[in-house]
Amino acid sequence: MIDLHYWPTPNGHKITLFLEEAGLAYEIKPVNISTGEQFKPDFLKIAPNNRMPAIVDHDPIGGGAPISVFESGAILLYLAEKTGKFLPTDLRGRTTVLEWLFWQMGGLGPMAGQNHHFSQYAPEKIPYAIERYVKETNRLYGVLDRRLEGRDFIGGTDYSIADMAAYPWIVPHERQQQNLDDFANVKRWFTAIGARPATVIAYEKGKAVSTTPTVNEASRAVLFGQTAATQKA
Repeated sequence: MIDLHYWPTPNGHKITLFLEEAGLAYEIKPVNISTGEQFKPDFLKIAPNNRMPAIVDHDPIGGGAPISVFESGAILLYLAEKTGKFLPTDLRGRTTVLEWLFWQMGGLGPMAGQNHHFSQYAPEKIPYAIERYVKETNRLYGVLDRRLEGRDFIGGTDYSIADMAAYPWIVPHERQQQNLDDFANVKRWFTAIGARPATVIAYEKGKAVSTTPTVNEASRAVLFGQTAATQKA
């Protein structure tokens, strides 16, 4: 059994996508990040960066004590290695999938996240910041579109953790001020993944956890006002 500490955000959805595809037994442990549950001491023991998702695997390979993993990319890699699924075993295929997993972790996610922040959540609308991140998001959509030219999935012919990492960050494309009609390959790929039964189930489970917007006036300071000093308080 795997405990999934989760809230229905793009990074949270990555992990339910994998778990549903792989058919692993898991239990969702909601972490309401809008009310500060990510700062509770018990959660910080498994996720010291006070970010979800995080998992606790009670049946790790080789047995022994449960293993906790934080950071969504690390979780996807851990689960792929645990199950032998959604990560090629040949050197070239594995390297390609990991390249694109880290592309999402270091590029698409952070840049789209800043896009969301400055265009949707910032109390002051700063035109330069909005334009900068909308354009960078657009550039990254272009990178992904070129990668998907002639390929079913990011790694090639097989669905992988690279796709699971990227897809949830394309779901809010309209909020990111991106038009999928401008990216024919991304649109084809996005539609195909959205139709997968595991994807449908994963997102339904997210709605069952919460349909309330994560960011509101009450949660803004919790989500965006933290420093090293405030986390010690």
